[in-house]
Amino acid sequence: MKTESRIFFIPGAFFLLVAIVYGFLTHFQELVGFPAILLSAAFALMIAFYFRMLEKRHGERPEDRDEGMVSEQSGDQGLYAPWSWWPLVLAFGCALAFVAMAVGWWVMVPAVIVAVIGLVGWVFEFSTGRFSH
Repeated sequence: MKTESRIFFIPGAFFLLVAIVYGFLTHFQELVGFPAILLSAAFALMIAFYFRMLEKRHGERPEDRDEGMVSEQSGDQGLYAPWSWWPLVLAFGCALAFVAMAVGWWVMVPAVIVAVIGLVGWVFEFSTGRFSH
């Protein structure tokens, strides 16, 4: 994960530097370019820090070493819900949100409600028994 975090950290630092220079050159009066470049830096740095946290949590992977073997990665790779309907509900809410941009902003209210229900249902799908809330 060290390589992945560097892949996103370098553009994040670059966009942060460019945003500061751009802000000074435009006297921070330009209301689109400076925030957009700053957001690009924030998104890249957010992904870089996420990969760094994963590296600390999971340690070194076989693909991070030169002598790593493919057979070291055999077995389960995570917990997935193969028969879950919640992603469909979330996708419907997001599609409804895109329809709201074309039809009218009043459609955004039910879109957000459906999307939040889908997201909460998907996140807490396995919260049963000892882990229930």
